[in-house]
Amino acid sequence: MRPVDSAGAAEVPEPGLPLTDDAPQGASEEPAAAEAAGTPGPCRCWVCGNSPCGSGASQEAKKKARCPGLGLFYTLLSAFLFSVGSLFVKKVQDVHAVEISAFRCVFQMLVVIPCLIYRKTGFIGPKGQRIFLLLRGVLGSTAMILLYYAFQATSLADATVITFSSPVFTSIFAWIFLKEKYSPWDALFTAFTITGVILIVRPPFLFGASAAGTDESYSVHLKGTFAAVAHAVFAAVTMVIIRKMGKSVDYFLSIWYYVVLGLLESVIVLFIIGEWSLPYCGLDRLFLILIGLFGLGGQVFLTKALQIEKAGPVAIMRTMDVVFAFIFQIIFFNDMPTWWTVGGALCVVASSTGAAIRKWCQSSK
Repeated sequence: MRPVDSAGAAEVPEPGLPLTDDAPQGASEEPAAAEAAGTPGPCRCWVCGNSPCGSGASQEAKKKARCPGLGLFYTLLSAFLFSVGSLFVKKVQDVHAVEISAFRCVFQMLVVIPCLIYRKTGFIGPKGQRIFLLLRGVLGSTAMILLYYAFQATSLADATVITFSSPVFTSIFAWIFLKEKYSPWDALFTAFTITGVILIVRPPFLFGASAAGTDESYSVHLKGTFAAVAHAVFAAVTMVIIRKMGKSVDYFLSIWYYVVLGLLESVIVLFIIGEWSLPYCGLDRLFLILIGLFGLGGQVFLTKALQIEKAGPVAIMRTMDVVFAFIFQIIFFNDMPTWWTVGGALCVVASSTGAAIRKWCQSSK
């Protein structure tokens, strides 16, 4: 869920990441086969047989423009599913966040194994990329655990907003480790994000004890916000590692390392803290199943959106996660967000949206 999973199966390409529209298998073979048989291809004129015909081009244009808003609708649906998954994490209070992560990993493992067998990619990966796959698995699963803890420790809106600071950290780490350009605009977006996080955390030495006070214990709120910030940092490092690997590693293999190492890490942590226990309530068990289902559904629709829509508009539409988080917090928890949270949310969303628009404009040139 990032949010529920900006570092896991629900991870999202950062705004402006180059997305290649790979042609489906056989797409380049059909015109060649048609030409060899003396038959014009799908976009060739039946009269001349050589150059694209106006009618063929118009048919192709109609085919592409059949539903121009479908990608954004998929993104909206994905944001809704991720937000509902986050809501279920918040509702399951009798199960530790690490245990929820373990259940999530088991569920995803059952989905990923058949995919790896079908794609014949193996379970180990290329020799030169295994160290990066290990790092991706450990850091990504750590980010997931921190995210779930943040949802349980602080308000749904605060945790969701802070997770949206991840693209800013990604820009910084990509500048440091991948030597990508870091412009003054990126610095401005970083400043907006830091301002938004400060407004949400509301440290007493800046805002005073009265402004820092919340309905829940402020120490718990502080732990939750720090966990959300740590999630954003780990998710950003994970994204840089995925960029480093590029297309040399299959996407499902990356998820495989994530769920296997995530399950191993969760079991070790649960053994250390002694928090392992099956949910007593049948409703909590149902929530655990739904967390996996909604997280997987959100990832499916997000992937579909990125296949037919540019990353910039998708990243902008994903900010609807924040809107859904505010709505769910008010409806299901009767918790009205403070003006500090609203101000922080505006800063973080403005930063994320600005970065997405800038990358979108750059990629359109």
